[in-house]
Amino acid sequence: MAAPLKAEYAFDTEDLESSGKIVKFVILKKHEEHDAARERELASFEETMLPHMDAAHNLAKWLLRNEQDAQDVVQEAYLRAFKSFSGFHGSNGRAWLLTIVRNTSYTLLKKNRAVDLTTTFDEEIHAIDHESASPATILEHAEDAELIREAMDELPAEFREILALRHQEGLSYKEIADIAQIPPGTVMSRLARARAKLKEYLAARIGKEK
Repeated sequence: MAAPLKAEYAFDTEDLESSGKIVKFVILKKHEEHDAARERELASFEETMLPHMDAAHNLAKWLLRNEQDAQDVVQEAYLRAFKSFSGFHGSNGRAWLLTIVRNTSYTLLKKNRAVDLTTTFDEEIHAIDHESASPATILEHAEDAELIREAMDELPAEFREILALRHQEGLSYKEIADIAQIPPGTVMSRLARARAKLKEYLAARIGKEK
């Protein structure tokens, strides 16, 4: 995985602990009936979902490119997740939560009329040799995390998203397909295009600096 990507937007320990307390507080304020069943549900929710808060924040930050918006989206996503938690019966809590974070992030992007939501490309052309560009290859021209962040910020949201999910969070194609609500084949072709575009931006930025 591309560690430099993770380093740029990861929570530190204090941020994670503080945000967890904030999420818990907000949930309790929204649901003031403190009966035993509700307490057990909250405890189960915390155990299952709070460990994935850093992943939720990272995805929101890559998509929104704004710290305050990312924090707001994570809080809203956790509230939505808690409201729907009784219907969660799977084993992959991270993928389930990231789906909610993604949908909440895109709702905000559309509300703000963001113009970089998607980009068109030929699925057949870019489905070929989709694993040829490894994370190491993508980063071979980059000297620091800041350069990568700047290049990532130039990409459409769908490319920032898929690079973060694959190389930062290490999710499988199936998990990404479930989160992004697209076929696995589209995941592979979109990832190939995202890698290629990232390398183009990195090469362009490095060329300007020479």
